[in-house]
Amino acid sequence: MGFRQGLKDTGYIEGENVAIDYRWAENHIDRLPELAAELVRRHVAVIAATVGPAAGFAAKAATATIPIVFLTPEDPVKLGLVASLARPGANLTGINFFSSELSTKRLELLRELVPGAIRVAVLVDPVNATTTETTLKDVQSAAGAMGLQIEVLNANTNREIDTAFATFGRERPDALFVSGGPFFNSRRVQLVHSATLHKMPAIYSQRQYPEIGGLMSYGTNTTDAFRQVGVYVGRILKGAKPAELPVSQSTKFELVINAQTAHLLGLAVPATLLSIADEVIE
Repeated sequence: MGFRQGLKDTGYIEGENVAIDYRWAENHIDRLPELAAELVRRHVAVIAATVGPAAGFAAKAATATIPIVFLTPEDPVKLGLVASLARPGANLTGINFFSSELSTKRLELLRELVPGAIRVAVLVDPVNATTTETTLKDVQSAAGAMGLQIEVLNANTNREIDTAFATFGRERPDALFVSGGPFFNSRRVQLVHSATLHKMPAIYSQRQYPEIGGLMSYGTNTTDAFRQVGVYVGRILKGAKPAELPVSQSTKFELVINAQTAHLLGLAVPATLLSIADEVIE
């Protein structure tokens, strides 16, 4: 929805003056190079690579001429996607929507809402390697400073999510930190349901989780990030060169708290959190 809005903002409406050719890897990251190559063979005008760094790298490897607009949760210069933010160079530009970089802040917010927490489980997707590496580095550093004990669990299938929560049921950590990434986002109903079933206070990276009953989220407004991608695609269709479009960094971050879920978990949301929350779901 955000992507189409961005296109509309620049004068393009799907089905009227622009066609969108969708490709989905369905959580099989190894399929991304094949899908990118397929789009290149179709001679598309622009490739929007919006499922993280892997999609951007797959598109970059597939073509040096077709413009690419990526959406990545991490610094694209550090990752090697572009030469610099101001002058990305070549045929790539995009949006850095900050996700893994916000891990420390998420852990601080979780501790504030669950002040008695000592042991925090961290659920990560090992296939989403770059995001997982950055997340764990930041979380472990922050946890040490806060006196928290971290237990890391991996999951990349529905069954592995169930196994992780079975572990929580036995070992009873005080709270749960769910890493960002496309796989967990696609399984958010399962994650929120499992956290509710195990009465586990949890923080997530996107507002879609508390909207369906998750306790709390802190992160970029992803709808706006996708809108920015759509705007860049529209500008390129109008003749702009990717190398001339600086990488845009998201500036809209939002804290969303589900007060009803907090009540069910026996948590009193501090006034300090209520005062800074962008939305409190009653």
